[in-house]
Amino acid sequence: MTSSSNQGQRPFGARVKAFVALTKPRIIELLLITTVPVMFLAEQGVPDLKLVLITCLGGYLSAGGANALNMWYDRDIDALMDRTSQRPLVTGMVSPAECLVFGIALAVISTLLFGFAVNWLSAWLSLGALLFYVIVYTMILKRRTSQNIVWGGIAGCLPVLIGWSSVTDSMSWAPVVLFLVMFFWTPPHYWPLSMKVKDDYARVGVPMLPVIASNKVVAKQIVIYSWVMVLVSLLLTPLGYTGWFYTVVALVAGGFWLWEAHGLQNRAKAEVTGGKLKEMRLFHWSITYVSLLFVAVAVDPFLR
Repeated sequence: MTSSSNQGQRPFGARVKAFVALTKPRIIELLLITTVPVMFLAEQGVPDLKLVLITCLGGYLSAGGANALNMWYDRDIDALMDRTSQRPLVTGMVSPAECLVFGIALAVISTLLFGFAVNWLSAWLSLGALLFYVIVYTMILKRRTSQNIVWGGIAGCLPVLIGWSSVTDSMSWAPVVLFLVMFFWTPPHYWPLSMKVKDDYARVGVPMLPVIASNKVVAKQIVIYSWVMVLVSLLLTPLGYTGWFYTVVALVAGGFWLWEAHGLQNRAKAEVTGGKLKEMRLFHWSITYVSLLFVAVAVDPFLR
């Protein structure tokens, strides 16, 4: 369905759902998973509930604004890719102008909410994440380099710092370590999905690594990033921020991750293709892994 054919038939309920869809709620769930547990770690217990709710709301609005602006800029290639063909701007349920205003409004509201209701360090980190995602990743890196998701993923790492700063109004090595965990997590999380839909990216000229490199090369990179991620995740305990519970979860979950990563590499080396490559197993586990790790971050202070 084209934008012009849909302009006259846009029911209110469908429009509301479309604006919510612009914020990509499923992705934001993951951002909140990495924000709230860090607040527990920073507090070494239960943080103020009001602060948690405001931080979550601010994080949702900020990430939602970034996602809306991403869809506004990428509307040309979204229309050509199978997995994005039903996004609101492609179907015409939301116009480009409406999307642009919506995204900017969310950016402004979220920054002011953080600044006046939390603290200005969190506000600037939040705004920085939004601008990095929209300008550095979406506008500069995404269509130009296979390293797009590596460096563009920094935006998705910043909620860790925001969670810590919202409680302490400062920085420490703990959020830096978790920031690095998310930095090294992002490529091996996203590349398996890119392997699955690489034809989509190739069609629109987006040079995701699986588009320009063989499965063997991509799988090798996944294994390298995975090992660094797991090793970095274990730094919290010797630095004195976590105890036995977090360490056990990090070791077990990380060990299973490495098992899956090496399994994918072995199948790629054997030149397995199609459904037998099973690249999505690592993608799905990556979400479970980060959820388990950050739940352990939140629970660990109560067991020390």
